[in-house]
Amino acid sequence: MTTPNLAKIERVDLREAWPNEANDFTPWLAKNISELGEALDLNLQLQQEESPVGRFSLDILAMDIDGNRQVIIENQLEATNHTHLGQLLTYASNSNGNVVVVWLAREFKDEHRQALDWLNQRTGEDTQFFGVVVELWRIEDSKLAPHFNLVAAPNEWRKRARDTSSVIPSERSERYRNFFQSLIDILREEHRFTGSRKAGANSLHIFSSGYRQFRYWANFIDNRQVRIDLRIEVGDREQNLALLESLEQEKEQIEIEFGQPLDWDRMEYRACRVAVTHSGSIDDNEETLEGIRAWMIQNLLKFRDVFGPRLAELARV
Repeated sequence: MTTPNLAKIERVDLREAWPNEANDFTPWLAKNISELGEALDLNLQLQQEESPVGRFSLDILAMDIDGNRQVIIENQLEATNHTHLGQLLTYASNSNGNVVVVWLAREFKDEHRQALDWLNQRTGEDTQFFGVVVELWRIEDSKLAPHFNLVAAPNEWRKRARDTSSVIPSERSERYRNFFQSLIDILREEHRFTGSRKAGANSLHIFSSGYRQFRYWANFIDNRQVRIDLRIEVGDREQNLALLESLEQEKEQIEIEFGQPLDWDRMEYRACRVAVTHSGSIDDNEETLEGIRAWMIQNLLKFRDVFGPRLAELARV
């Protein structure tokens, strides 16, 4: 019997790759946010590094695209402590109430893991807490490989992870999933519009514009209409209005380039949007849905082509 020639795997100190948390680890995580998303089974999109919250500064603010909710991320290259737990609760209390809270650390002390479990038992599905141990591994002389080890998660998330076969989706949610899965596959493979790979079972899908202040929405509205939005959502209503007004200064030229009038909506709450609508429902037959999909693709590409250069200018201001 031949003895296999096996290599030795060893765990490496995090500081070997990231000497400084703020200057090295946080920027790396921001650029590789999808890796954390895979560990949490969330479709994450970066919103902002060092996001201000009162007198404090949150390491990373992200967005769960499928769930349309904020994701608060706080990092530690050391063992967890009470200070960071307090900061996480402060950040969560300043959110809009539909939020995912993620605490990353080199080591999770039992009392802090238990605190996250306690919070998950006492909050609803609109507020979820995750604890993640950041690990770094190497096989002999190989490159360093990061790994996210989940140590605390909401009860419903753990249940879903154990047995997804027990979840029976509704017929409508599956229609949404199939529709948007085909949409994002075409946009990714044929038009390089998105890096998204997984559609949710929701009535909308959100696409990155490449700039944190702006996103593109494709959605079904009231089961009578479909809409493509350029959504402006910096976080502050005055800033959002100012950005919309900057675009409105070119409204006539923009609509000429787009080929039709657009809906310039200040909305009643924080965000603003520029939109175009079309009749349609997820309950339509497959031939009609194919036409709706083609309409969405055409208009998403128009939004990118017409607004993209203008968004680049506004993002630099």
